[in-house]
Amino acid sequence: MNDTHHPDAKAVPADSPETEAEIAPDAPATMEELEARCAELVSAHARALADYRNLERRTQEGRAELRRLTTASVVINLLPIYDDLTRALEAVDDDIAEHNWISGIVLIRDKFQGVMAATGAHELEALGKPFDPRLHQSVGYAAGPDGQVVQVMQSGWAVDDHVVRPAMVMVGSGDAAPAGSANDDNRAASQSGSDDPTS
Repeated sequence: MNDTHHPDAKAVPADSPETEAEIAPDAPATMEELEARCAELVSAHARALADYRNLERRTQEGRAELRRLTTASVVINLLPIYDDLTRALEAVDDDIAEHNWISGIVLIRDKFQGVMAATGAHELEALGKPFDPRLHQSVGYAAGPDGQVVQVMQSGWAVDDHVVRPAMVMVGSGDAAPAGSANDDNRAASQSGSDDPTS
C-alpha cells in the first residue's frame, strides 16, 4: 500500500522545539506557589468546618426551641384542669378532709403535677418570696411584709427556664398582718401543689 501525503504537509522532526513544547508537562510549581496553595486550602477547610459547626448549633437550638414551644403549649392547655383540682381541694371543709375520696383527689392532683414535671415543666415558688415581675403578676396588695408575696391566687409555671404563666399574687403592703392570717397563708401554700398531700 502506498502512503499518501497531503501536498502541503511538512515533516516535523521528532526532536524539534515545537514537538517538545506540545508533549512536555507543565513546569513544576515553585515552593512559594505550593505554600500559597496549601494555605488557601487550609483556610477553605477551616471556613467550611466553622460553617458546619454553626449549622449544627443552630439546628440543635431550633430543635430545643421547638420542643420547648410544644411542651409549653401542652402545659398551658392542661393547667386549667390542675387549677380546678387545686381550687376544689382548697374548698374542702376540715370535717371531711380526712375522707378517702378527698385523698383520692389529692392523689390525682399530685399525679397530674408529676406528669407535667416529666415534660420539663415546674411550678414557680411564690409564697413568701420577694415580688419578681418576671415570675409574678400582682393583682393587689394585702397586709404583710413590704414587697413580699403574701398570697398566691393562681400558681405560676415554667418550662425549663421560660415562664409560660406567671403566678398571680397578692403583694405585702408593709402593714401588719391581722391575727390568724399566717394560718390562712399556710393553708393556701399547702393546697397550691405541695409535695405533702396531707398538709
